[in-house]
Amino acid sequence: MVVDEVSNEGVDRLFHALADATRRDILLRCADGDSSVSRLAASYPMSFAAVQKHVAVLERAGLVTKERRGREQLVRSEPAAVHRARQALDQLEAAWVARVERMSELLSEDLDEERTEPTRGQNR
Repeated sequence: MVVDEVSNEGVDRLFHALADATRRDILLRCADGDSSVSRLAASYPMSFAAVQKHVAVLERAGLVTKERRGREQLVRSEPAAVHRARQALDQLEAAWVARVERMSELLSEDLDEERTEPTRGQNR
């Protein structure tokens, strides 16, 4: 499946990044504005380096951008990337809804045929 604005590889990176609860929480914390990596790291029971790695995964997926200001690295969420993830899910949903509707039509046609065909013994 190809998503209009993003390659399959890009979609894979998006969902890989969003699959982790810590990374989703980092995104939520950055939604209110820039947040420094050190401030983020203070919020989690893990090392600063581990938080940096989570931020790097989010950055590779395009979900956040980093900017250096003096000694701090500021992290900002990128809502457009979340929109791309939503587009991918919307396309999957549309494909499955269409399949279910088609199956329903086929079943309905089969039922209609069964109702209109004479059963054995009724032809005589």
